[in-house]
Amino acid sequence: MIDRKEIREALLARRQILTRETDLSQVETVELDQSRVGRLSRAAAMQDHQMSLELARRREAMLEAIARTLVRIDEDPDYGLCDDCGEVIAPARLALDPTQLCCVHCAGKREQGSS
Repeated sequence: MIDRKEIREALLARRQILTRETDLSQVETVELDQSRVGRLSRAAAMQDHQMSLELARRREAMLEAIARTLVRIDEDPDYGLCDDCGEVIAPARLALDPTQLCCVHCAGKREQGSS
């Protein structure tokens, strides 16, 4: 049996950490003085910028998943059941990632279908 209160508290803590990270790492556009910075430095700066953008995108996606999961925990009596087969999602799986929608078996089938 899953403990919705415990999962909710874990999600709220994770949301707080992600929000703090987002506030600390606002991504700004990279502008380099082409006459002062070498080609490798420019490439490294552009790569760092792209990595920062991707991290920001992933944080935002996780914040959205957390928000959806918090609503499901509060309003959906079927939270903790696999969206595909209706079986119980392993409590250990939900403890690791409460935003999971599927059991391991169905998640594997989804992965195979998307590749």
